[in-house]
Amino acid sequence: MADYREADVLEQTDKTVLITGANTGIGYDTARVLAERGANVLLGCRSEEKANEAIDQIKSIKADAKVKWISLDLSNLSSIKKAADQVNREEHLDILINNAGVMIPPKSTTADGFELQFGVNHLGHFALTAHLLNKLKNQLGARIVNVSSLAHRQGIIDFEDIHSERSYNRIKRYAMSKFANILFTYELQRRLHAANSPAISVACHPGGSKTELDRHVPFPFSLLFMPLSLIMNTSAEGALPTLMASTAQGVEGGDYFGPKKLGEMAHSAHKVDTIPSSKDEALAKKLWEVSSELTGVAYTF
Repeated sequence: MADYREADVLEQTDKTVLITGANTGIGYDTARVLAERGANVLLGCRSEEKANEAIDQIKSIKADAKVKWISLDLSNLSSIKKAADQVNREEHLDILINNAGVMIPPKSTTADGFELQFGVNHLGHFALTAHLLNKLKNQLGARIVNVSSLAHRQGIIDFEDIHSERSYNRIKRYAMSKFANILFTYELQRRLHAANSPAISVACHPGGSKTELDRHVPFPFSLLFMPLSLIMNTSAEGALPTLMASTAQGVEGGDYFGPKKLGEMAHSAHKVDTIPSSKDEALAKKLWEVSSELTGVAYTF
């Protein structure tokens, strides 16, 4: 099979896409390509200044690009609701890309008291998707794309210490949040399917990509991993699995996409698979129930 490239991304004219964390890295390159293909792209991010910089960059490539900032702080449930209210005023929403994330920061909490990584990477997107579901669930061809990570393979949901109040291991908590992304993807797909919704839930991961996400990596570790940077994806390459999940023909609910080469670390994109425990329906249902209780959101299918 030939490598998947930006040139393979289909035209997206008349489609509306919301991308979280779209002002930088993989989110930016996803937004750039979709805007180039004619989509109406909503950039969900905290900083208006950074969003405008991204918009200017995209418009320098395509002057008539349709791009707009949506004020969104995924560490704040109130901000999430306000952002969703704004998006819900759009004529339609075809693709939701839950891309934003934080990786291995020092221990900190969200505005609502959640451990930051689990709060932003999973609970924030869980709440956002719930608030936008009525816009998506009856839209023919709609896709909800959750960006996970190879780190999901080490993930365990610690229900006994969900907020890291007893102990905090930044790497384990990152893996937990990315594992949660996969469990959420599959459970959402099961519920969409049961409701006969035409929308689908899919996931992807970027492999190893050089983005701002690694800004919390301790300096000694960054030195150790420096040789890997020679084979890692650029953010544009890291966006390819997201673009495939979001736009490629033949994608089915529950599909998962990642890089094609070097053990899913880099280059191109194709369909891959998650670890067996990610398909534990009882575990996914429990996470769903806990997430709904914590965020105070209810899904209506």
